[in-house]
Amino acid sequence: MRTMTALHKSARVIALVILLALSACGTSAPEATLVNPTRMMVPNSPGGGYDITARVAAHVMEDAGIAGHMEIFNVPGDGGSVAMARLMNETGNRSLVMMMGLGVVGSNYANGSRIKVSDATPVAKLLEEPEGILVPADSPYRTIGELVAAWRTAPGSVTVGGGSAVGGPDHLFPMELARAAGIRITDVNYRSYSGGGELLPALLGNKITFGTSGIAEYEEQIASGQLRVLAVSGQERQAGVPAPTLRESGIDLAFTNWRGLMAPPGLSDTDRNRLVEALTRLHDAPAWKQALSANGWEDSFSIGAEFETFLKQQESRVANTLTELGLH
Repeated sequence: MRTMTALHKSARVIALVILLALSACGTSAPEATLVNPTRMMVPNSPGGGYDITARVAAHVMEDAGIAGHMEIFNVPGDGGSVAMARLMNETGNRSLVMMMGLGVVGSNYANGSRIKVSDATPVAKLLEEPEGILVPADSPYRTIGELVAAWRTAPGSVTVGGGSAVGGPDHLFPMELARAAGIRITDVNYRSYSGGGELLPALLGNKITFGTSGIAEYEEQIASGQLRVLAVSGQERQAGVPAPTLRESGIDLAFTNWRGLMAPPGLSDTDRNRLVEALTRLHDAPAWKQALSANGWEDSFSIGAEFETFLKQQESRVANTLTELGLH
């Protein structure tokens, strides 16, 4: 579930893309490079981060003539494991792609699946999204340094909440944060909430000490002063967010959630190359660049061997953390 702010923002982005398409009417569109029709599977419910990314990407590709009509359909369940299993059963299907990211990698391990995302056909990584460390307005902690000092002193008394299940980005981030701060990750008191909509009242009601989430979910609450951002997890500060990075604060960690596209296993080189070409053109489209900016997404495009290597690194990263927690 997303907050109404996030839903309104996503609607504005989609409206922007549609407006760009209308303004482009009458121009000659290049021949589509994706097979027609193409279906894009989303591994969570409508309104989530994967879903919004998929729908914006599809609008841009359709409007720019990169692809014909693209059908978006949702297959929620087990943090993405259900959708991943379905993708693996579509061997050689050149008309299907799936939006995915760090949460899908984590859910496969957390649920004990024998499937690895790298067993499918990696196509492209599209974007990254940093996390924020959020506290309510009346929190006694004004800086990330104060919070971490209290956390080190009494780890069990500090409760962290996130809008993802075990293995998801909101779970993995505080584990890596604890490790970087010299806290045993087995001492982290993590509470899982079903998305940002459930995490928000837990934060505002002081049911947790701090929360970890993508900041775009809580623009309204941050702007109104209901929530404070103590730090952001990316390499650089986020525009419009008055908070330092972790590294600026003396904590040697950069962490980002990310999203990309996979195809079923057994895809021919020709079909894979056509998908890569289409997503390269998506990356270069002005409407996509506007969508990245509007959503606070960071451009992190990679394809081919680079993306394959990245996926294997992410699998090892997740497996190591969950093994240390006794969950893998």
